[in-house]
Amino acid sequence: MNNSFLRISIWVYLVIFFLYLLGPLVIMSVTAFNSSAFPRMTPWECLTFQWFGELFQDQRILNGIKNSLIIGAGTVVLSVAMGLAGALMLTQIWPKLRATYYTIIIAPILIPGVVLGISTLVFWDRINRMLGLGADSVLSNGIFLTVIGQSTFIASYCMLVLVARLQRYDVALTEAALDLGATHAQAFRKILLPFMRPAIASAAVLAFLASFENYNTTTFTFGEYPTLTIELAQKVRYGITPSISALAFIIVALTVFFALLNEAKLKRQELVAAARKQATVEELAGKIKLPSFFAGNMAAVLLVVFAVATITVVGTATAYNPGQCIANVKEQKRLEAEQRIQELRKQREEQRKKREAEEAEQGGAQQSAPKPLNNSGFGNVFAPNTLGGDTEEENSEPETPPSNNGGFGGAFDPNSLQTDQ
Repeated sequence: MNNSFLRISIWVYLVIFFLYLLGPLVIMSVTAFNSSAFPRMTPWECLTFQWFGELFQDQRILNGIKNSLIIGAGTVVLSVAMGLAGALMLTQIWPKLRATYYTIIIAPILIPGVVLGISTLVFWDRINRMLGLGADSVLSNGIFLTVIGQSTFIASYCMLVLVARLQRYDVALTEAALDLGATHAQAFRKILLPFMRPAIASAAVLAFLASFENYNTTTFTFGEYPTLTIELAQKVRYGITPSISALAFIIVALTVFFALLNEAKLKRQELVAAARKQATVEELAGKIKLPSFFAGNMAAVLLVVFAVATITVVGTATAYNPGQCIANVKEQKRLEAEQRIQELRKQREEQRKKREAEEAEQGGAQQSAPKPLNNSGFGNVFAPNTLGGDTEEENSEPETPPSNNGGFGGAFDPNSLQTDQ
């Protein structure tokens, strides 16, 4: 019971682990085939290959890939050479100094990439000024600075890979070659270098991949030669498109293809070595029957399946036309947009009617209420009715003609003068 529970727990853990590790890559790869303008897996619209075409028409991406390949090649040469020199020095140095020397060689791995990029830029700028060179010299070139900056820490990775291989080397082989009259260069070229060839190949692949995906150090050193990671970071600032998903799918597909190819090759070599080891003397004298390429080689089978699937996808891409499907999706989106517009108009109309009804109710309530008195304050002194209250009474009284009295006691009154005559 406990063994079954433990086995189930291990399988559940492995499933969760690989989903967490590979889930984003699978989702991003699937979005490269969806016709949606934004990279998404759901809702699925139409199967399309147009994003691959847009990817190969993007000059910035193509220029970034070209710069990444050039910088990667230079980084591989410089890092593998420094890593091999460091590994050989580690095996030849005085044993009491090996720990100190190993710490110094590994230190660049622990330094942040931002610090390495800034220090590389500042250091070579000072060297350029000391030599009196201009801003367009080789020491100020973006490719040169990027290769130097990346090699400062990638060389440490290469040294670790080469040291692991060098620890299994028998120094007696070199000593025997020297005793037989070979020079140190001949012993290195004909004995040590062939032995280190597999480790050198592994270190070269590791250095190229580390250079291809590096961003922190390259940000400060690329100058006028942006790499692929720099271009992708700049494009993402303005919005991600499915063409980036297409690029991710291509990188993942190439990685899986070469991984299966290398695994199939290694498995083939192991099977051949085991067949030769188990062969009898009679079989060695005759013809040894070696296993076929697919016999006991699961990686080879997966490689063939992957190649067939790739050819099928490419053939489908050339013959498949998603135009009608995309047109139907656009028409459906248009109808949905019109329906939403109609719903919004209906909601606004209902809100308008409701508002008018409320305003009508408020207007009726105001008409039914009594009118307020016109009170202007100040004790109603300046009210119009108050000022004109006695006017009608004054107008109703008959007007008497005024007497013509010139004053002085009426001495100059004409009537008085006539009476006396």
